[in-house]
Amino acid sequence: MSAIGAETALSSNDPPERSVLLLWMIFTGLSIFAVFLLWRYGLIHLMVASDRTYISSLIAVLYFITCAHCFWRTRAITREGEVARGCRAVLSAPDGARALDANARGLPGGPVADHIRSLVTKAKAQATGRIDQTLLLRTLADRLRGSNGFGAFVSDTLMKLGLLGTIIGFIIMLAPIATLDAADKAAMKASMGLMSDGMAVAMYTTLAGLIGSILVRIQYYMLDAATQRVFSDTVMLTETHVTPVLESRPAVERQPAVESIGTPP
Repeated sequence: MSAIGAETALSSNDPPERSVLLLWMIFTGLSIFAVFLLWRYGLIHLMVASDRTYISSLIAVLYFITCAHCFWRTRAITREGEVARGCRAVLSAPDGARALDANARGLPGGPVADHIRSLVTKAKAQATGRIDQTLLLRTLADRLRGSNGFGAFVSDTLMKLGLLGTIIGFIIMLAPIATLDAADKAAMKASMGLMSDGMAVAMYTTLAGLIGSILVRIQYYMLDAATQRVFSDTVMLTETHVTPVLESRPAVERQPAVESIGTPP
């Protein structure tokens, strides 16, 4: 009873997985407020108008698409965290061992519950000995991570797009110097205008790429932390409430029943 009470107190102190989604919404709300302020003071219009390559606009579009993907993945991890907590509540009950009967079909769906069912199936096939879940945990980790690597890819892409805009901007800025005539004041004025345009392209694309990359990194860092927490909870759950129960069952009970072919009833 004391162990169950201690575990209940520990689970009640665990941060709910919905806090991850709430944290993402707060971060996104602050980002939207910052974008509104930049639009209100005309800075976004100035950036779009000054960037003739439209690389800054492309960076903004990729950023919003990535935010939508991060929201979708955060919701998935939030649901999986709730499933893991539900499985822990079922298996930590006094009669929680019965939930592992019939291939644990009473547990909710999801990668965590599928991992527990795979452990039950492996225990029946193995019959005796210690249940090693190392390979199954690797599969579970891959399923939980899903497409989280998309964030690192987009973050690196935004950074490189910003650097590409920097190079293009410097090319635009330095191109008039080759044909510059110091005696022609009109040409000098036009060249200064082109150099100013090139510098604007270089600076705005670099700024957009850096800011977009940093914001994407922050979002997916929170997502990866939530994913790791769900994985750690699953490992603790299976090591304390699943594998000990399966290993303690007799070999006859763990082995699946095999029907004899051709034997009269």
